[in-house]
Amino acid sequence: MTSTSAPQPATLLILGASGDLAARLLMPGLGGLLAHEPGRRVELIGAGVEEYTDAEWTQRVRDSFASVDAGGPAVDALLESTRYITADVTEAAGLTTLVEACSAPPSIYFALPPAITARACQALGDVDLPEGTSLALEKPFGTDLESAEALNRQVLELVPEDQVHRVDHFLGRSTVLNLLGLRFANRLIEPMLNNQHVESIEIVYDEELGLENRARYYDHAGAMADMIQSHLLQVMAVLTMNAPATLTAPDLRDEKELVLRATRVWGDDPAHHTRRARYAAGTVDGRDLPAYADEKGVDPSLETETLAEVVVEVANWRWAGVPILLRSGKALASRRREIAITFRPPTHVPREFTGGGTPDRLRISISPDEMSLELNVNGPGDAYDLSRAALHTDFGASDLTAYGEVLEGILDDDPTLSVRGDSAEECWRIITPVVQAWTAGDVPLDEYPAGSAGPSSWPAGSEQDEPAARAAVAEESC
Repeated sequence: MTSTSAPQPATLLILGASGDLAARLLMPGLGGLLAHEPGRRVELIGAGVEEYTDAEWTQRVRDSFASVDAGGPAVDALLESTRYITADVTEAAGLTTLVEACSAPPSIYFALPPAITARACQALGDVDLPEGTSLALEKPFGTDLESAEALNRQVLELVPEDQVHRVDHFLGRSTVLNLLGLRFANRLIEPMLNNQHVESIEIVYDEELGLENRARYYDHAGAMADMIQSHLLQVMAVLTMNAPATLTAPDLRDEKELVLRATRVWGDDPAHHTRRARYAAGTVDGRDLPAYADEKGVDPSLETETLAEVVVEVANWRWAGVPILLRSGKALASRRREIAITFRPPTHVPREFTGGGTPDRLRISISPDEMSLELNVNGPGDAYDLSRAALHTDFGASDLTAYGEVLEGILDDDPTLSVRGDSAEECWRIITPVVQAWTAGDVPLDEYPAGSAGPSSWPAGSEQDEPAARAAVAEESC
Protein backbone atom coordinates (compact mmCIF):
# COMPACT_ATOMS: atom_id res chain seq x y z
CA MET A 1 0.00 0.00 0.00
CA THR A 2 1.33 3.45 -0.88
CA SER A 3 2.21 5.64 2.10
CA THR A 4 0.31 8.90 2.42
CA SER A 5 2.87 10.49 4.75
CA ALA A 6 4.94 13.37 3.41
CA PRO A 7 8.57 12.62 2.51
CA GLN A 8 11.19 13.68 5.04
CA PRO A 9 12.71 17.15 4.49
CA ALA A 10 15.56 16.90 2.00
CA THR A 11 18.38 19.09 0.73
CA LEU A 12 19.14 19.43 -2.97
CA LEU A 13 22.59 20.91 -3.67
CA ILE A 14 23.02 21.84 -7.34
CA LEU A 15 26.60 22.30 -8.51
CA GLY A 16 26.57 24.48 -11.60
CA ALA A 17 23.30 26.09 -10.57
CA SER A 18 23.89 29.16 -12.71
CA GLY A 19 23.91 27.12 -15.93
CA ASP A 20 21.29 26.44 -18.56
CA LEU A 21 20.53 22.89 -17.38
CA ALA A 22 19.57 24.08 -13.91
CA ALA A 23 17.45 27.01 -15.09
CA ARG A 24 15.73 25.33 -18.03
CA LEU A 25 15.17 21.78 -16.79
CA LEU A 26 16.20 21.04 -13.22
CA MET A 27 14.49 23.87 -11.35
CA PRO A 28 11.27 23.73 -13.42
CA GLY A 29 11.21 19.98 -12.75
CA LEU A 30 11.64 20.64 -9.04
CA GLY A 31 8.93 23.30 -9.08
CA GLY A 32 6.51 20.92 -10.77
CA LEU A 33 7.29 18.21 -8.21
CA LEU A 34 6.67 20.57 -5.29
CA ALA A 35 3.43 21.84 -6.80
CA HIS A 36 2.28 18.24 -7.26
CA GLU A 37 3.27 17.27 -3.70
CA PRO A 38 2.51 20.31 -1.49
CA GLY A 39 3.53 18.41 1.65
CA ARG A 40 7.08 17.86 0.43
CA ARG A 41 9.79 20.08 1.90
CA VAL A 42 13.04 20.69 0.03
CA GLU A 43 15.94 22.97 0.86
CA LEU A 44 17.57 24.16 -2.37
CA ILE A 45 21.18 25.35 -2.35
CA GLY A 46 22.73 26.52 -5.58
CA ALA A 47 26.46 26.71 -6.13
CA GLY A 48 28.86 27.90 -8.79
CA VAL A 49 31.64 30.37 -9.56
CA GLU A 50 29.21 33.11 -10.59
CA GLU A 51 28.01 35.58 -7.99
CA TYR A 52 24.37 36.29 -7.10
CA THR A 53 22.82 38.36 -4.37
CA ASP A 54 20.14 36.60 -2.32
CA ALA A 55 17.47 38.54 -4.20
CA GLU A 56 18.94 37.73 -7.61
CA TRP A 57 19.16 34.02 -6.84
CA THR A 58 15.65 33.83 -5.40
CA GLN A 59 14.30 35.60 -8.48
CA ARG A 60 16.14 33.15 -10.74
CA VAL A 61 14.50 30.23 -8.93
CA ARG A 62 11.14 31.98 -8.97
CA ASP A 63 11.37 32.54 -12.73
CA SER A 64 12.17 28.87 -13.34
CA PHE A 65 9.19 27.81 -11.24
CA ALA A 66 6.95 30.29 -13.03
CA SER A 67 7.82 28.67 -16.37
CA VAL A 68 5.76 25.64 -15.27
CA ASP A 69 3.20 27.61 -13.22
CA ALA A 70 4.46 26.01 -10.01
CA GLY A 71 2.95 27.30 -6.81
CA GLY A 72 1.69 26.19 -3.43
CA PRO A 73 3.00 25.78 0.10
CA ALA A 74 5.99 23.61 -0.82
CA VAL A 75 7.10 26.11 -3.46
CA ASP A 76 6.63 29.02 -1.05
CA ALA A 77 8.65 27.24 1.65
CA LEU A 78 11.53 26.60 -0.74
CA LEU A 79 11.60 30.20 -1.98
CA GLU A 80 11.79 31.41 1.63
CA SER A 81 14.86 29.29 2.40
CA THR A 82 16.81 28.85 -0.84
CA ARG A 83 20.39 30.10 -0.95
CA TYR A 84 23.20 30.48 -3.45
CA ILE A 85 26.87 30.11 -2.45
CA THR A 86 29.72 31.15 -4.68
CA ALA A 87 32.34 28.40 -4.56
CA ASP A 88 34.87 26.53 -6.66
CA VAL A 89 33.20 23.13 -6.90
CA THR A 90 36.43 21.47 -8.03
CA GLU A 91 38.19 22.28 -4.76
CA ALA A 92 37.72 20.43 -1.47
CA ALA A 93 37.53 23.69 0.51
CA GLY A 94 34.67 25.03 -1.58
CA LEU A 95 32.80 21.74 -1.46
CA THR A 96 33.25 21.50 2.32
CA THR A 97 31.63 24.92 2.69
CA LEU A 98 28.69 23.79 0.58
CA VAL A 99 28.14 20.50 2.39
CA GLU A 100 28.33 22.17 5.79
CA ALA A 101 25.62 24.62 4.67
CA CYS A 102 23.15 21.77 4.12
CA SER A 103 20.67 21.12 6.91
CA ALA A 104 20.19 17.47 5.85
CA PRO A 105 22.42 14.92 4.08
CA PRO A 106 22.43 16.45 0.59
CA SER A 107 21.51 15.07 -2.77
CA ILE A 108 24.33 16.59 -4.80
CA TYR A 109 23.37 17.19 -8.43
CA PHE A 110 26.28 17.73 -10.83
CA ALA A 111 24.81 20.09 -13.43
CA LEU A 112 28.28 20.39 -14.91
CA PRO A 113 30.24 19.40 -18.03
CA PRO A 114 31.68 15.84 -17.80
CA ALA A 115 35.28 16.96 -17.23
CA ILE A 116 34.28 19.32 -14.39
CA THR A 117 32.10 16.61 -12.86
CA ALA A 118 35.08 14.25 -12.74
CA ARG A 119 37.21 16.90 -11.02
CA ALA A 120 34.44 17.68 -8.51
CA CYS A 121 34.06 13.98 -7.66
CA GLN A 122 37.80 13.75 -7.12
CA ALA A 123 37.72 16.74 -4.78
CA LEU A 124 34.81 15.23 -2.82
CA GLY A 125 37.21 12.49 -1.73
CA ASP A 126 38.71 15.02 0.69
CA VAL A 127 35.32 16.12 2.04
CA ASP A 128 33.60 14.58 5.07
CA LEU A 129 30.25 13.66 3.52
CA PRO A 130 27.32 13.04 5.90
CA GLU A 131 25.90 9.54 5.93
CA GLY A 132 22.99 9.40 3.49
CA THR A 133 24.55 11.77 0.94
CA SER A 134 23.62 10.86 -2.64
CA LEU A 135 25.19 11.87 -5.96
CA ALA A 136 23.35 12.60 -9.21
CA LEU A 137 25.44 12.69 -12.38
CA GLU A 138 24.31 13.68 -15.86
CA LYS A 139 25.14 11.67 -18.94
CA PRO A 140 27.47 11.00 -20.57
CA PHE A 141 28.92 9.02 -17.67
CA GLY A 142 32.54 9.18 -18.72
CA THR A 143 33.75 9.69 -22.27
CA ASP A 144 34.71 6.10 -23.05
CA LEU A 145 34.86 2.71 -21.32
CA GLU A 146 38.11 3.42 -19.49
CA SER A 147 36.94 6.78 -18.11
CA ALA A 148 33.56 5.32 -17.12
CA GLU A 149 35.29 2.56 -15.16
CA ALA A 150 37.54 5.12 -13.46
CA LEU A 151 34.60 7.40 -12.60
CA ASN A 152 32.68 4.44 -11.18
CA ARG A 153 35.58 3.56 -8.91
CA GLN A 154 35.79 7.18 -7.83
CA VAL A 155 32.12 7.71 -6.93
CA LEU A 156 31.87 4.35 -5.15
CA GLU A 157 34.62 5.49 -2.81
CA LEU A 158 32.30 8.34 -1.85
CA VAL A 159 28.88 6.67 -1.47
CA PRO A 160 27.33 3.21 -2.01
CA GLU A 161 26.00 2.24 -5.45
CA ASP A 162 22.34 2.64 -4.46
CA GLN A 163 23.08 6.30 -3.58
CA VAL A 164 24.51 7.07 -7.03
CA HIS A 165 21.98 8.35 -9.56
CA ARG A 166 23.34 8.25 -13.11
CA VAL A 167 20.62 10.33 -14.69
CA ASP A 168 18.89 9.34 -17.91
CA HIS A 169 15.96 11.76 -18.14
CA PHE A 170 15.00 10.27 -21.52
CA LEU A 171 13.36 7.36 -19.72
CA GLY A 172 11.09 8.85 -17.09
CA ARG A 173 9.08 6.64 -14.78
CA SER A 174 5.90 6.95 -16.82
CA THR A 175 7.65 5.92 -20.07
CA VAL A 176 9.30 2.91 -18.42
CA LEU A 177 6.03 1.79 -16.86
CA ASN A 178 4.14 2.37 -20.13
CA LEU A 179 6.56 0.09 -21.96
CA LEU A 180 6.50 -2.57 -19.25
CA GLY A 181 2.72 -2.44 -18.90
CA LEU A 182 2.22 -2.83 -22.64
CA ARG A 183 4.67 -5.72 -22.85
CA PHE A 184 3.84 -7.77 -19.80
CA ALA A 185 0.20 -6.97 -18.99
CA ASN A 186 -1.18 -8.06 -22.37
CA ARG A 187 -1.43 -11.74 -23.29
CA LEU A 188 -1.79 -10.84 -26.97
CA ILE A 189 1.48 -8.88 -27.09
CA GLU A 190 3.85 -10.54 -24.63
CA PRO A 191 4.19 -13.89 -26.51
CA MET A 192 4.79 -12.06 -29.81
CA LEU A 193 7.85 -10.11 -28.73
CA ASN A 194 10.63 -12.54 -29.54
CA ASN A 195 12.66 -13.80 -32.48
CA GLN A 196 9.96 -16.26 -33.54
CA HIS A 197 7.62 -13.44 -34.50
CA VAL A 198 9.65 -10.22 -34.80
CA GLU A 199 11.55 -9.52 -38.00
CA SER A 200 13.27 -6.26 -37.00
CA ILE A 201 13.18 -3.37 -34.55
CA GLU A 202 13.99 0.30 -35.01
CA ILE A 203 14.58 2.71 -32.13
CA VAL A 204 14.77 6.20 -33.62
CA TYR A 205 15.29 9.70 -32.25
CA ASP A 206 15.35 12.11 -35.20
CA GLU A 207 14.96 15.82 -34.52
CA GLU A 208 14.66 18.98 -36.55
CA LEU A 209 16.89 21.00 -34.22
CA GLY A 210 20.46 21.69 -35.23
CA LEU A 211 23.42 22.38 -32.95
CA GLU A 212 21.61 25.19 -31.08
CA ASN A 213 24.77 26.70 -29.53
CA ARG A 214 25.87 23.44 -27.89
CA ALA A 215 29.24 23.10 -29.67
CA ARG A 216 31.21 23.10 -26.42
CA TYR A 217 29.64 19.77 -25.48
CA TYR A 218 28.26 18.27 -28.67
CA ASP A 219 31.36 18.67 -30.84
CA HIS A 220 33.20 16.28 -28.52
CA ALA A 221 30.29 13.86 -28.20
CA GLY A 222 28.32 13.57 -31.44
CA ALA A 223 25.16 11.60 -32.05
CA MET A 224 26.68 8.26 -31.03
CA ALA A 225 27.78 9.29 -27.52
CA ASP A 226 25.06 11.90 -26.99
CA MET A 227 22.07 9.69 -27.82
CA ILE A 228 22.82 6.11 -28.83
CA GLN A 229 25.37 5.18 -26.17
CA SER A 230 23.10 6.43 -23.40
CA HIS A 231 19.44 7.01 -24.16
CA LEU A 232 18.69 4.61 -27.00
CA LEU A 233 20.53 1.64 -25.49
CA GLN A 234 18.53 2.19 -22.30
CA VAL A 235 15.28 2.23 -24.30
CA MET A 236 16.36 -0.97 -26.03
CA ALA A 237 17.12 -2.62 -22.68
CA VAL A 238 13.64 -1.87 -21.33
CA LEU A 239 12.02 -2.99 -24.58
CA THR A 240 13.85 -6.33 -24.82
CA MET A 241 14.44 -7.38 -21.22
CA ASN A 242 12.64 -10.30 -19.61
CA ALA A 243 9.87 -9.59 -17.14
CA PRO A 244 11.32 -8.52 -13.77
CA ALA A 245 10.01 -10.31 -10.69
CA THR A 246 9.03 -6.92 -9.27
CA LEU A 247 9.30 -3.29 -10.36
CA THR A 248 11.81 -2.51 -7.62
CA ALA A 249 15.18 -1.05 -8.52
CA PRO A 250 17.22 -4.26 -7.99
CA ASP A 251 14.99 -6.46 -10.15
CA LEU A 252 14.44 -3.91 -12.89
CA ARG A 253 18.09 -2.98 -13.17
CA ASP A 254 19.21 -6.63 -13.07
CA GLU A 255 17.08 -7.45 -16.11
CA LYS A 256 18.31 -4.39 -18.03
CA GLU A 257 21.91 -5.33 -17.29
CA LEU A 258 21.43 -8.89 -18.60
CA VAL A 259 20.20 -7.49 -21.93
CA LEU A 260 23.10 -5.07 -22.24
CA ARG A 261 25.62 -7.83 -21.55
CA ALA A 262 24.12 -9.81 -24.44
CA THR A 263 24.20 -6.86 -26.87
CA ARG A 264 26.79 -6.52 -29.62
CA VAL A 265 27.13 -4.82 -32.98
CA TRP A 266 25.49 -6.98 -35.66
CA GLY A 267 27.96 -9.64 -36.77
CA ASP A 268 30.67 -7.94 -34.68
CA ASP A 269 31.26 -5.87 -37.82
CA PRO A 270 30.97 -2.12 -37.16
CA ALA A 271 32.50 -1.28 -40.55
CA HIS A 272 29.43 -2.70 -42.33
CA HIS A 273 26.67 -2.19 -39.78
CA THR A 274 27.13 1.40 -38.70
CA ARG A 275 26.76 4.71 -40.54
CA ARG A 276 27.64 8.29 -39.72
CA ALA A 277 26.99 11.65 -41.34
CA ARG A 278 26.83 15.35 -40.58
CA TYR A 279 24.55 18.00 -41.95
CA ALA A 280 25.44 20.46 -44.66
CA ALA A 281 23.71 23.81 -45.13
CA GLY A 282 19.98 23.60 -45.67
CA THR A 283 16.55 24.67 -44.53
CA VAL A 284 14.60 23.08 -41.70
CA ASP A 285 10.98 24.10 -41.21
CA GLY A 286 11.60 27.43 -42.94
CA ARG A 287 14.76 28.16 -40.96
CA ASP A 288 18.13 28.35 -42.73
CA LEU A 289 20.89 26.37 -41.06
CA PRO A 290 24.60 26.62 -41.87
CA ALA A 291 26.62 23.46 -42.40
CA TYR A 292 27.55 21.82 -39.10
CA ALA A 293 31.23 22.37 -39.88
CA ASP A 294 30.53 26.11 -40.12
CA GLU A 295 28.60 26.36 -36.83
CA LYS A 296 30.16 28.59 -34.16
CA GLY A 297 32.54 26.68 -31.91
CA VAL A 298 32.80 23.59 -34.13
CA ASP A 299 36.18 22.10 -35.00
CA PRO A 300 35.65 20.49 -38.44
CA SER A 301 38.76 18.33 -38.01
CA LEU A 302 37.01 16.36 -35.25
CA GLU A 303 34.62 14.98 -37.90
CA THR A 304 31.78 14.92 -35.37
CA GLU A 305 28.71 13.10 -36.66
CA THR A 306 25.24 14.62 -36.32
CA LEU A 307 23.45 11.49 -37.60
CA ALA A 308 24.39 7.97 -36.58
CA GLU A 309 23.01 4.49 -37.14
CA VAL A 310 24.14 1.20 -35.66
CA VAL A 311 22.55 -2.23 -36.04
CA VAL A 312 22.90 -4.37 -32.93
CA GLU A 313 21.77 -7.80 -31.80
CA VAL A 314 20.71 -8.97 -28.36
CA ALA A 315 22.34 -12.38 -28.54
CA ASN A 316 20.14 -14.33 -26.16
CA TRP A 317 17.39 -16.95 -26.48
CA ARG A 318 14.64 -14.40 -26.93
CA TRP A 319 16.16 -12.03 -29.48
CA ALA A 320 19.07 -13.72 -31.29
CA GLY A 321 18.84 -13.07 -35.02
CA VAL A 322 16.67 -9.94 -34.79
CA PRO A 323 18.40 -6.79 -36.16
CA ILE A 324 17.81 -3.78 -33.94
CA LEU A 325 18.55 -0.43 -35.54
CA LEU A 326 19.47 2.46 -33.24
CA ARG A 327 19.38 5.82 -35.00
CA SER A 328 19.61 9.43 -33.92
CA GLY A 329 20.21 12.62 -35.84
CA LYS A 330 19.90 16.40 -35.92
CA ALA A 331 18.65 18.90 -38.50
CA LEU A 332 16.45 16.33 -40.23
CA ALA A 333 13.28 16.84 -42.23
CA SER A 334 10.93 15.80 -39.45
CA ARG A 335 10.86 14.83 -35.82
CA ARG A 336 10.54 11.10 -35.21
CA ARG A 337 10.83 9.61 -31.72
CA GLU A 338 9.61 6.05 -31.77
CA ILE A 339 10.12 2.33 -31.47
CA ALA A 340 8.97 0.46 -34.58
CA ILE A 341 8.59 -3.31 -34.23
CA THR A 342 8.07 -5.10 -37.54
CA PHE A 343 6.61 -8.60 -37.34
CA ARG A 344 7.40 -11.51 -39.62
CA PRO A 345 4.94 -12.14 -42.45
CA PRO A 346 2.16 -14.71 -41.92
CA THR A 347 3.06 -18.25 -42.89
CA HIS A 348 0.21 -18.50 -45.42
CA VAL A 349 -2.20 -16.01 -47.02
CA PRO A 350 -4.88 -17.43 -49.35
CA ARG A 351 -4.05 -16.33 -52.88
CA GLU A 352 -7.56 -15.02 -53.48
CA PHE A 353 -6.72 -12.01 -51.29
CA THR A 354 -5.27 -9.02 -53.09
CA GLY A 355 -3.43 -6.08 -51.63
CA GLY A 356 -1.93 -6.37 -48.18
CA GLY A 357 1.57 -7.74 -48.06
CA THR A 358 2.82 -5.04 -45.68
CA PRO A 359 4.09 -6.56 -42.42
CA ASP A 360 2.19 -5.96 -39.21
CA ARG A 361 3.90 -3.26 -37.21
CA LEU A 362 3.72 -2.03 -33.63
CA ARG A 363 4.78 1.60 -33.20
CA ILE A 364 5.46 3.10 -29.79
CA SER A 365 6.02 6.85 -29.75
CA ILE A 366 8.10 8.45 -27.00
CA SER A 367 7.27 11.92 -25.64
CA PRO A 368 4.35 12.00 -26.03
CA ASP A 369 3.87 8.31 -25.27
CA GLU A 370 1.49 6.74 -27.81
CA MET A 371 0.99 3.40 -29.49
CA SER A 372 -0.39 2.22 -32.82
CA LEU A 373 -0.76 -1.31 -34.18
CA GLU A 374 -0.81 -1.45 -37.99
CA LEU A 375 -2.62 -4.43 -39.52
CA ASN A 376 -3.91 -5.74 -42.86
CA VAL A 377 -7.72 -5.87 -42.88
CA ASN A 378 -10.47 -6.35 -45.44
CA GLY A 379 -11.28 -3.04 -47.03
CA PRO A 380 -14.67 -1.60 -48.05
CA GLY A 381 -16.24 -2.71 -51.31
CA ASP A 382 -14.36 -5.78 -52.51
CA ALA A 383 -14.01 -8.04 -49.47
CA TYR A 384 -11.06 -9.82 -51.11
CA ASP A 385 -9.07 -6.57 -51.26
CA LEU A 386 -6.88 -6.07 -48.18
CA SER A 387 -6.04 -2.59 -46.97
CA ARG A 388 -4.19 -1.04 -44.05
CA ALA A 389 -5.68 -0.09 -40.68
CA ALA A 390 -4.16 1.19 -37.47
CA LEU A 391 -5.36 0.82 -33.90
CA HIS A 392 -4.18 3.82 -31.90
CA THR A 393 -4.12 4.77 -28.23
CA ASP A 394 -2.43 7.30 -25.98
CA PHE A 395 -0.67 6.19 -22.83
CA GLY A 396 -1.42 7.96 -19.59
CA ALA A 397 0.68 11.10 -19.26
CA SER A 398 2.72 11.77 -16.14
CA ASP A 399 1.83 14.70 -13.92
CA LEU A 400 5.55 15.53 -13.80
CA THR A 401 8.16 16.46 -16.37
CA ALA A 402 10.97 13.98 -17.04
CA TYR A 403 13.25 15.92 -14.71
CA GLY A 404 10.51 16.12 -12.11
CA GLU A 405 10.38 12.32 -12.11
CA VAL A 406 14.18 12.14 -11.95
CA LEU A 407 14.32 14.51 -8.97
CA GLU A 408 11.54 12.63 -7.21
CA GLY A 409 13.62 9.46 -7.36
CA ILE A 410 16.75 11.24 -6.18
CA LEU A 411 15.08 12.98 -3.24
CA ASP A 412 13.30 9.76 -2.23
CA ASP A 413 16.51 7.68 -2.45
CA ASP A 414 14.93 5.53 -5.16
CA PRO A 415 17.46 4.55 -7.87
CA THR A 416 14.92 2.76 -10.08
CA LEU A 417 15.22 5.31 -12.90
CA SER A 418 18.98 5.74 -12.68
CA VAL A 419 21.55 3.77 -14.64
CA ARG A 420 23.55 1.30 -12.57
CA GLY A 421 27.34 1.50 -12.77
CA ASP A 422 27.87 -1.81 -14.56
CA SER A 423 25.20 -0.91 -17.13
CA ALA A 424 26.88 2.43 -17.82
CA GLU A 425 30.09 0.54 -18.55
CA GLU A 426 28.28 -1.99 -20.76
CA CYS A 427 26.87 0.81 -22.91
CA TRP A 428 30.42 2.07 -23.56
CA ARG A 429 31.60 -1.49 -24.20
CA ILE A 430 28.93 -1.91 -26.90
CA ILE A 431 29.92 1.18 -28.88
CA THR A 432 33.69 0.97 -28.37
CA PRO A 433 34.27 -1.08 -31.57
CA VAL A 434 32.11 1.43 -33.45
CA VAL A 435 34.22 4.37 -32.30
CA GLN A 436 37.38 2.44 -33.14
CA ALA A 437 36.15 1.69 -36.66
CA TRP A 438 35.18 5.31 -37.20
CA THR A 439 38.51 6.59 -35.87
CA ALA A 440 40.33 4.20 -38.21
CA GLY A 441 38.39 5.60 -41.17
CA ASP A 442 36.61 2.30 -41.86
CA VAL A 443 33.23 4.08 -41.99
CA PRO A 444 32.98 7.20 -44.18
CA LEU A 445 31.55 10.44 -42.82
CA ASP A 446 28.68 11.16 -45.20
CA GLU A 447 26.80 14.44 -45.60
CA TYR A 448 23.14 15.35 -45.87
CA PRO A 449 21.44 18.70 -46.43
CA ALA A 450 19.84 20.09 -43.29
CA GLY A 451 16.11 19.52 -43.65
CA SER A 452 16.48 16.25 -45.57
CA ALA A 453 15.82 12.68 -44.44
CA GLY A 454 19.55 11.90 -44.42
CA PRO A 455 22.24 11.07 -46.98
CA SER A 456 20.85 10.08 -50.39
CA SER A 457 23.22 7.11 -50.47
CA TRP A 458 21.62 5.54 -47.41
CA PRO A 459 18.80 3.01 -47.93
CA ALA A 460 15.81 4.69 -49.54
CA GLY A 461 12.21 4.15 -48.58
CA SER A 462 9.39 5.85 -46.79
CA GLU A 463 9.39 6.15 -43.04
CA GLN A 464 6.86 3.33 -42.92
CA ASP A 465 9.18 0.96 -44.78
CA GLU A 466 12.39 1.81 -42.95
CA PRO A 467 12.43 -1.09 -40.46
CA ALA A 468 12.18 -3.69 -43.21
CA ALA A 469 14.69 -1.84 -45.38
CA ARG A 470 17.26 -1.66 -42.60
CA ALA A 471 16.72 -5.32 -41.71
CA ALA A 472 17.32 -6.27 -45.34
CA VAL A 473 20.54 -4.28 -45.39
CA ALA A 474 21.68 -6.04 -42.22
CA GLU A 475 20.90 -9.48 -43.64
CA GLU A 476 22.56 -8.79 -46.99
CA SER A 477 25.73 -7.60 -45.30
CA CYS A 478 26.15 -10.66 -43.10
